[in-house]
Amino acid sequence: MKFTFTDKKVSLPKSVHNYAEKKVGKLDRYFRNEAEAKLVFSVEKDRNKVELTIRSGSTILRVAESTSDMFASVDAAVTSMERQLRKHKTRLEKRLRQGAFTLAEPAEETSFVPDVSEEGEYQVVRTKKFPIKPMTVDEAILQMDLLGHSFFAFKDEAGGAFAVVYRRNDGGYGLIEDEG
Repeated sequence: MKFTFTDKKVSLPKSVHNYAEKKVGKLDRYFRNEAEAKLVFSVEKDRNKVELTIRSGSTILRVAESTSDMFASVDAAVTSMERQLRKHKTRLEKRLRQGAFTLAEPAEETSFVPDVSEEGEYQVVRTKKFPIKPMTVDEAILQMDLLGHSFFAFKDEAGGAFAVVYRRNDGGYGLIEDEG
């Protein structure tokens, strides 16, 4: 497993990174191919926060945990990730097409927030670019759940049209499809 560590507004000793690498490295058994783990350490309101993102092929898993101790936050993040992997592992093996865990092109991770200026124009402050892969609606919902997002854009495997699945307020899922 490849590791990337980021310390936001905090300076951590090397022992924390070594501990996190040892703990997160145990998750490598869940992945067929080389996975990439990105850990972001930060301190917010006297709470030590760890954000763990693992990318294996086109599958991205993300958890965030916050406790009073950085080592405990790492442990909690690894436990949450294991729980998420076990919960979805059967689905991933049964429903994802062959090669779903193969390494994909790395995506640029950013997001955009529309900002309305006084003239009424929108200002895009960040952009996200990623390869849109063909998949089924079930696969898209699974990927959305693995990321913890409220929506997910994909290319429908059946017709090749652009589509978006989203989580509804009533707990169900919605689908927006391109007519073309």
